[in-house]
Amino acid sequence: MLYQHLAIVVGATGTFGTEIVRQLTEQGLHVLAVGRSADALTTLASQFAQVSICQADISNDSAIDAIGAAIDRPVKMVVHGPGVTVAGGILTAPTSAMVDAVNIKVGGILRLTRAADDHFTQSARIVAIGGHYGLEPTEYAASAGVANSALVNVMRQLSIAYGRRGISAHTIAPGPADSERLRRVVTARAEQRGVAVEEVLDELLDESSIHQFTTADQVAWAVCNLLDDRAIGMTGSTIMLDAGRRKGLP
Repeated sequence: MLYQHLAIVVGATGTFGTEIVRQLTEQGLHVLAVGRSADALTTLASQFAQVSICQADISNDSAIDAIGAAIDRPVKMVVHGPGVTVAGGILTAPTSAMVDAVNIKVGGILRLTRAADDHFTQSARIVAIGGHYGLEPTEYAASAGVANSALVNVMRQLSIAYGRRGISAHTIAPGPADSERLRRVVTARAEQRGVAVEEVLDELLDESSIHQFTTADQVAWAVCNLLDDRAIGMTGSTIMLDAGRRKGLP
C-alpha cells in the first residue's frame, strides 16, 4: 500500500503543517502540500521525496478546482490547518478580520472536502486543526476563538453527512504552541500592557496544568493516529491537545 494513497494538507508550510507532512509520509502516504507561497512549498517539497505541491488560496473558491486538478490517487485523509490573522481582542479586533477568519477556517474546510469528494476512499478521514480558544473563550484571541468554535460545529455536520460513506470527520484542538506566531501575539500583548515578553509567556504557561505549550510533534501524532481503522468511532469529536488548559466540561 506504500504511497498508493494521498493525504492533502492545507497549511503545509506552517509550524504544525510541516511536521504533519513529515509524519504522514512516514506512515506511507503521498502528501499533496497546499499553500499560498510557491517558494515555501518548493522548499518543503525539497525535504521529502513523497510530497507534491499545489499553490492555492484556500480562502477563495478557486482552490476547489486547483486542489482537485492536483489529485492523482485515492485520498485517504485531508488535513485543514491554515492559520488566521492575529486580530487582537474582542473589543478592538476589526470585524473584517473576524469574517476573514471564519472564511479561512469554515469556508476552507468546505472547499477542501469538495475538491477531494470524488476521490475519497471508503475509510477516509477529514481532519481540521482548530484551537483551544474555540472551546475556552478569552477576550484576547477574538478571531481564532470565533472561527475555531464555528469549525467544531461544521466538522460535526460533516461527520453526519459523510458517515453513510464510512468517512469520518475530526477536529484537533491544540493549545498555544511555542512558535513564531505565538511570539508575535505575546509581543503585542506585552507592549499593550507595558510588561516584559517573558512575563506574558509565563502567564500562558501557567494556564497549562503541566506548564507546557503544545508541540507540533503532538499535533502530528494525533493526526496520524486517526489513520487507524478504529478511529472511526471518534467521528464528530474534538480531540483536545491543550496541555491541560481547558477548564470546562465536557
